[in-house]
Amino acid sequence: MLRILGKIQRIGIISEPLPPLNEPALTEIGEQLKARIGELFGGSLAIREVDAGSCNGCELEIQALNNSWYSIERFGVHFVASPRHADMLLVTGPVSRHMEEAIHRTLAATPEPRLVIAVGACGADGGEFGESYASRGAVANVIPVDAVIRGCPPTPVDLMRGILEAIGRP
Repeated sequence: MLRILGKIQRIGIISEPLPPLNEPALTEIGEQLKARIGELFGGSLAIREVDAGSCNGCELEIQALNNSWYSIERFGVHFVASPRHADMLLVTGPVSRHMEEAIHRTLAATPEPRLVIAVGACGADGGEFGESYASRGAVANVIPVDAVIRGCPPTPVDLMRGILEAIGRP
């Protein structure tokens, strides 16, 4: 242990510093999102993400919202583990027949008022998978959807823009 600490002391920090944040759209949308969340949700919007049968492309982009680059929590958006603590559901993928009942139960467990957003091309209309013996297709075929964020997959900035549009609706 002392040998490792000595090596760390001798070499120092070898990682590169983070590049400066230079994405004006991210900051602009983030500040609008923060202001709107402050007005409507008391400063904190809780989101439960549900994968209803996606290829995980949308999940990767949604997870990117939590990394140090996007850091969506600084704008008041938090992902929660339980639908009972959520204000909004983000549902990805075409809804597989195996997930249909789980989606209904998740919706029922989410307190009202709540918003449901279908994410990605598959969530919007079934995408490449469409409707089949194994897939119900779009999320709207299974539960009521308030908004859709299109893209395959949508970028983190697209996701932030879609969330902002969804909470901006009367």
